[in-house]
Amino acid sequence: MATKAIFKSVCGLMTVVVFTACCGNSIEGKWIEPVPGMENQMQGINLEKGGKASSINMATLQYEKWEKKNNMLILSGKSIGNHETSSFTDTLTIEKLTRDELTLKKSNLTINYQKR
Repeated sequence: MATKAIFKSVCGLMTVVVFTACCGNSIEGKWIEPVPGMENQMQGINLEKGGKASSINMATLQYEKWEKKNNMLILSGKSIGNHETSSFTDTLTIEKLTRDELTLKKSNLTINYQKR
């Protein structure tokens, strides 16, 4: 009898753990914000599975890779401008991550994204 009760408790606990792990807030997806000064236009980042990244409506900033380490988002890619292309890596603090919102911060810059 006691063994059955323990088994039911363990099964219930494992179900909760699996559900929480599967349904957590994922950083993967398309994240957009209004273009500063042109609020009717949107720009952002697409964070794909496997660490691939791409830019949304940003011709001069080409994201290529992303990585999440604890509360940090590391973005890498190429910056294109003035007939020059240079590689970059940006490390941003993840201030907020929900199903629909992502807030990133670097120094005095705060970016508030919405999931598309």
